[in-house]
Amino acid sequence: MSPIDARAAITRAHHEEWARVVASLAKRFSDLDIAEEAAAEAFATAVERWPADGVPPNPGAWLTTTANHKAIDRIRREHKRVDKHREALMLTDDDPPEPLGAIDDDRLRLIFTCCHPALAMEARVALTLRMVGGLTVPEIARGFLVQESTMGQRITRAKGKIAAAGIPYRVPYTRDLPARISGVLAVLFLVFNEGYLATGSDTDPVRADLTAEAIRLTRLIRTLLPDDGEVAGLLAVMLLTEARRPARVSADGELVPLGEQDRGAWDEALIAEGHRLVRDRLDSGAPPGRYQLLAAINAVHTDALDARDTDWSQVVALYDQLVRLDPSPIVALNRGIAVAELEGPDAALEVIDPLGNALDGYHAFHATRAELLRRLERREEARTAYDRAIALAGNTAETAYLSRRRDELS
Repeated sequence: MSPIDARAAITRAHHEEWARVVASLAKRFSDLDIAEEAAAEAFATAVERWPADGVPPNPGAWLTTTANHKAIDRIRREHKRVDKHREALMLTDDDPPEPLGAIDDDRLRLIFTCCHPALAMEARVALTLRMVGGLTVPEIARGFLVQESTMGQRITRAKGKIAAAGIPYRVPYTRDLPARISGVLAVLFLVFNEGYLATGSDTDPVRADLTAEAIRLTRLIRTLLPDDGEVAGLLAVMLLTEARRPARVSADGELVPLGEQDRGAWDEALIAEGHRLVRDRLDSGAPPGRYQLLAAINAVHTDALDARDTDWSQVVALYDQLVRLDPSPIVALNRGIAVAELEGPDAALEVIDPLGNALDGYHAFHATRAELLRRLERREEARTAYDRAIALAGNTAETAYLSRRRDELS
């Protein structure tokens, strides 16, 4: 096997198997540090051996077995973990099963552990992206607009708190789920967004493995809470967004904005399922939450056969409701984008410019301003805004699109 083929197989295995390997080790050893480091060592071993030995028939099983050996070797070396070593060696397939939560899924267990309410929200999200999503610390740091060292410390402290507090590695029982679900939904949404528009400059612009994993886990959570409107809303958001993925990046590797996408390439089955979820929630008569409003906005976008047919007045009205529930600068920015389509770029800039202090480090703020200034023929201001957006954007497809739009001003 050529080194190129082996690297491709390792990259694919990392996308598909990282969460499974880490979750399996976390279940066995009850230690996230051991799980993460042993999984990383297993992949490093694959980098050394697969080019020479060939890719094993079952890469996931090979990686899990190798990681288990790495973990046991590490525990043996650390005398202070003699008891944990003994427990690990005693675990076999013949052991009696431990009490289960509502659903027995290793990756779901791992998510609920990473999203435990004893952790701060930013720690929950960062830890899940690292442990479940397999993102690197630099990728997560870019997503949070913080320094890599800060993010590394945040993740380390979160793992330490889980160990010190004895946070259990399990899915909560059914009676405990409602109190725990909001944090999990926030994490899954960020995992999905990282997959849909990846922040890493050295990764694929769209990571279907992460979007698929977020959708899979959200479906599982929906089976736990079938009457929870926000779970249904988040699933609908993901499905309606994922439906547009085939048209999201051009053949040249450039981002394609929503208004320019080939709507014939959208996944009709996912759109139909997403619309059905939105309609079911509307029929329930219950007041919509944040994810349900986002789902409704996406339903309006995907209901139009042509971008020119989009009901922008309805989109703005939905954003008005969303701002009352979530008055964050990013929601206000997205509302401003809708206002631009309904009332024009001048009105949109009046909404967006005051957000500059809060969003100066957010590339989409500057990209949005650049497009609005371009429409107003304020070319030099637009060029400056494009430059700032390009400097902040980590996604390769987005950078390519913004660079072309800037260069066209010449």
